[in-house]
Amino acid sequence: MGTETAGPSKLTAEEFLEWAARPENAERRCELENGEIINVPPPKQLLHGIYCWLVTKILTEYILRRGTGYMCINDTGIIVQRNPDTVRGADAILFLQAKTQGQIKPGYIEDIPNLIVEVLSPEDRPGKTNRRIEQYLRRGIPLVWVIDPEERIVTVYKPNEFHKVLDETDQLTGNGVLPEFSCRVADLFIIPGQQSATPNP
Repeated sequence: MGTETAGPSKLTAEEFLEWAARPENAERRCELENGEIINVPPPKQLLHGIYCWLVTKILTEYILRRGTGYMCINDTGIIVQRNPDTVRGADAILFLQAKTQGQIKPGYIEDIPNLIVEVLSPEDRPGKTNRRIEQYLRRGIPLVWVIDPEERIVTVYKPNEFHKVLDETDQLTGNGVLPEFSCRVADLFIIPGQQSATPNP
């Protein structure tokens, strides 16, 4: 990253964190983009929350099998750019290496995670989604999944590679980033008690 500093009208991630903590801003939903506060859509609908839970459940089971790692969910802020600063809230963020309690500091995430997951909602616009993905990849995040419940597909992004689109007949793997991870794409869309729309492989 360069040494150029943001102009006087630009906020840093730390200043944005302080702004967001003020009581008068408690109900506002915002992110920081290029040092400027922007509004983000209101809380998501029920199905979005369910699909976020399904992928979080699958990834949590993976972490527990490995015996190490952790996740951040519920739009935890991650700094994806400095000078000027950009802070995004992702649906799920996964780290393979755990931290001790003393290593966990207040503020937004600055470490590079192994995976970021975004679950699309009907109101999400392609342009904004693509911009977020580009920022994640430029930051050096090695793997990004974009889950589309309406189309029942997962798009897999890695830096300097063409993205891959997987449907319910495919297996989702760790793509060299998450060791020994594998699940059916269909499992990301099956609410317990429902039947799969596709046959077992």
